[in-house]
Amino acid sequence: MHDYFDSYAVVGALLLIGGAIVGGALAANRSLRPHRPTAEKLATYECGVDPVGGDWAQSYVRYYVFAYLYVVFAVDAVFLFPWATVFSAPGYGMTTLGEMFVFLGFLAVGLAYAGKKGVLSWV
Repeated sequence: MHDYFDSYAVVGALLLIGGAIVGGALAANRSLRPHRPTAEKLATYECGVDPVGGDWAQSYVRYYVFAYLYVVFAVDAVFLFPWATVFSAPGYGMTTLGEMFVFLGFLAVGLAYAGKKGVLSWV
């Protein structure tokens, strides 16, 4: 039982040492950097250009849908590569082929639904 808690002590000590290193680096940065704030330095900017208009901007939810569709197809690619390696293994061929067609069918239905809703048109 004594050895069990010793392993937690090692993890705790490493966390404390890591926190001390990070805290020390941040403290050294704060004490060594120059601090001369001006109105120009404190002004909001975007990509080096002065802001134009108000501070409220709306973004279209369509961009989030594009990102979501990208993630769906990236996950699709993540599942296709291991499937390709298992497919060649003896005894798994037809089972994995059927499972992959079901998986791709779900993705196709989702893509068809997104197309029917008009999500895939850019403007």
